[in-house]
Amino acid sequence: MSTYDERLPRYQRLRDDIAIRINRRELRPGDLIPSEAELAAQHGVAIGTVRKAIDQLVADGVLERQQGRGTFVRRARFNSSLFRFFRFQSESGERRVPQSRILGRKVVAAPSAVASALRLPAGEPVIILSRLRLIDGEPLLAEEIWLQKSRFEPVLTMQSEDFGDLLYPLYEQRCGQVVVSADEDLSVETATAMQARLLRLDEGAPLIVIERLAFDLERHPIEWRRSRGPATRFRYHVEIR
Repeated sequence: MSTYDERLPRYQRLRDDIAIRINRRELRPGDLIPSEAELAAQHGVAIGTVRKAIDQLVADGVLERQQGRGTFVRRARFNSSLFRFFRFQSESGERRVPQSRILGRKVVAAPSAVASALRLPAGEPVIILSRLRLIDGEPLLAEEIWLQKSRFEPVLTMQSEDFGDLLYPLYEQRCGQVVVSADEDLSVETATAMQARLLRLDEGAPLIVIERLAFDLERHPIEWRRSRGPATRFRYHVEIR
C-alpha cells in the first residue's frame, strides 16, 4: 500500500491508494473493484479498515455499491447539474442532452484568473475551447472551456465532429484525464454583442452563468468552464428533506 504520510489513519491511506489507482486508470469508471476480503489480504489490514476506506470513497462519489453485484468505480454524471438550472427539452417536452458544436480552439498563455483556478504558473500554456450547445438547432448555452495544454494536447488535433456531445468521456479516452468531482457557482450578467449573436438574443439580455471547476481523484483542478444561457430558460430545483 502506498503510504505518503504515516501519520494518517490506515483507512485514509488505503482510501488514497485506491483513489490513485483510479486516477492512473488502473481502475476505470464502471470497473468492479476487488472485494473487501481481497483488499484486506492485499494490503494487510482488517476488513473494518477496508470498509471504512470504501465508505469514504462512496461518500465522495468515487465508488458506488450495487446491491448483489459489488462495488464499482462510479461514472461521473455532470449533465444532471445543467438540467437543474436550464430547461433542456425538445418541443415535445422530452428531456435531452444538448447537441454540441465546437466553435474554436486555440492555445494561449493562461490569464491570471485561469492560472489561479487551475493552479498553474502564470503564463502556462492553456487550451481554450469555445462551444455552443443546442436543442433542435436552437442555441441554449455558450461555453468557454479552459484546459492545461500539457494534459489535453490531443484535443488540438481532433476533428471537430469527433468531439461528440459530452466532453468528459473524451477526456478519459483521448487524454487519460478522469473527472470525478466539480464545484459550481451561479451568477448573473448581461449578454455582450458576441454572446447575444451566438445565443440569438438581444444585446444586454440577462444571462445565467454557471462557472464549473472540475477535479480529478487527487483533487487537482483539470478543467475550468463558464456556461452562459438565457435567463428566460433558467430554472432552479432542489430537494430539501
